[in-house]
Amino acid sequence: MRTEMTIAGLALALVAGAALAQTKPAAKPAAKPPVRNWNIAIAETPQGHQLGNPAAKVKLTQFVSYTCPHCAAFEAQADASLRLAFIATGKGSVEVRNFVRDPVDLTAALLTNCGPADKFFLNHAAFMRSQAAWIAPLASPTPAQRARWSGGAFAQRTRAIAKDFGFYRIMQTRGYTAPQVDKCLADEALAQRLATSTEEAATTLFVTGTPSFAIDGVVLTGTHSWGALRPQLHARMRAD
Repeated sequence: MRTEMTIAGLALALVAGAALAQTKPAAKPAAKPPVRNWNIAIAETPQGHQLGNPAAKVKLTQFVSYTCPHCAAFEAQADASLRLAFIATGKGSVEVRNFVRDPVDLTAALLTNCGPADKFFLNHAAFMRSQAAWIAPLASPTPAQRARWSGGAFAQRTRAIAKDFGFYRIMQTRGYTAPQVDKCLADEALAQRLATSTEEAATTLFVTGTPSFAIDGVVLTGTHSWGALRPQLHARMRAD
């Protein structure tokens, strides 16, 4: 009788244990890592600014000038596609390097590079997308304008250009004050770095005009538009 009671007790214990095991909540699946928004990942590089995954398999470099109409056209045609299909995936990144062609271009570049790195791409877009509205004086400057742009101290020249081309207004829409703009326009060290970067692109990478492009460090010969770049970029993406 005692043995039967013991066996019955063990059976009840096993049944109770099984019931507890069945009612125990299932373990939660491991949380997925958050999706990174690569369109806000901005980093300063030795020659420019990079947007996107720094470890991307495909790296596009743009050589651009703010007084180049073809560069403005490229910005309007390519920016959305690059952000959606190239950068957002984490598989591609874009680096913009200034290729300085003239004093007006240099002045604009001083301003797009003004402030922290995370402001660059919106500054860049502001100048490129409004180019048609501000570039007119470059085609037919008055003698007085030519004199202001080429004479006097460095900061005096760049501020004269910024005033004549409406650059102060553009920067104001970006949240900059006049003293902040003046400080950036006086940055001769940055101007020298931009000039040096331009010279290196011309002499070591054989960049001869803007816009020009490189994929993974290799400059694309005869490629100066979104129409010419797009199929090469798509082919490189498919290859990976």
